[in-house]
Amino acid sequence: MKSSKTQVAIIGAGPAGLLLSHLLHLAGIDSVVIESRSRQEIEATIRAGVLEQGTVDLLAQSGVGGRMQREGFVHQGIYLRFAGRSHRIPLTELTGGRSIMVYAQHEVIKDLVKARLEAGGKILFEVRDAALYDLDSAAPKIRFHHENTLHEISCDFVAGCDGFHGVSRPTIPSRMRTEYTRLYPFGWFGILVEAPPSTDELIYAHHDRGFALVSTRSPQIQRLYFQCDPQDDVKNWPDARIWEELHARLATTEGWKLAEGRIFQKGIIAMRSFVAEPMRYGRLFLAGDAAHIVPPTGAKGLNLAVNDVRVLSEGISAYYKNKSEELLNNYSATALKRIWRAEYFSWWMTSMLHRFHDDTPFHHRVQLAELEYVVTSRAKAITLAENYVG
Repeated sequence: MKSSKTQVAIIGAGPAGLLLSHLLHLAGIDSVVIESRSRQEIEATIRAGVLEQGTVDLLAQSGVGGRMQREGFVHQGIYLRFAGRSHRIPLTELTGGRSIMVYAQHEVIKDLVKARLEAGGKILFEVRDAALYDLDSAAPKIRFHHENTLHEISCDFVAGCDGFHGVSRPTIPSRMRTEYTRLYPFGWFGILVEAPPSTDELIYAHHDRGFALVSTRSPQIQRLYFQCDPQDDVKNWPDARIWEELHARLATTEGWKLAEGRIFQKGIIAMRSFVAEPMRYGRLFLAGDAAHIVPPTGAKGLNLAVNDVRVLSEGISAYYKNKSEELLNNYSATALKRIWRAEYFSWWMTSMLHRFHDDTPFHHRVQLAELEYVVTSRAKAITLAENYVG
């Protein structure tokens, strides 16, 4: 067995783990990141990319936001579309100047991997059989196989940034954690398409047939979603059927047209709300999807992960700087305040825009009344805008 030491061992090379490693590096703290997938896999996994103002600011301030600022799309508003009409929510106007950035998550990962490797950071890809030990001691350990060799890393802290299906959260004894879950009776059918932009800002559409979303990934690539049965099969959706459904759900009385093109990726994602409390067990700290999941309607997943590691990096830095554990002791409570607010917002947006399996005509009319309230009441629009931009 090959043994080594580091200050912080990080499980997972997603946005949470990579950004934590980067922030710790800037504070002079050593870390090792281990990841079960290859570098090619993590950099090619296409996920949503709506970045809050705070996320944009942190990436820029920490020196990994250069390409984001050159290639990302700044949006100062979003559209809510219902009853055949679009209504713009002016985010920047309603929030005192804040906006959002559309920049795909895998591009953030590419930037972070590049920054860590250029700085001599250690990322071990294609790790197998990771297991955590002695988490309730002052010297926790991680064992895993890498390149046909058994490794053991001793460290001061372990950061579990390995997602919902990772090993970190299940390692916490069940009696020591509480999990809150809501499964939604629908999913999102997502496509990537080679086409020019159909909109200058994201469109969230409510329709009798279900929700739809239009967003832009680049001047040549568009990302489109529509509500579907999470148990459906992609094979049941040939291109012609997809376009028919999107045209129906996004139709307006205002002359707007959806641009079609070559569909080169299709997929169905299930939707759930999930929170695990607390986000700490001994020297293990959970961050990102390992601790919480939100439905994508509110565009909060990546942003919550960024906030988690911002808080966690500050706590770890304070520990090494002056041996204070106050911030670390408060990590879970501090992060969960933001998480539950985002859980509420994402649930609210999801409930307002989607059709549910047990919908009645009454419920449908209530949704329309709420949407009308949002677009005609400045106070209600501010509530949406403040939560959306973070």
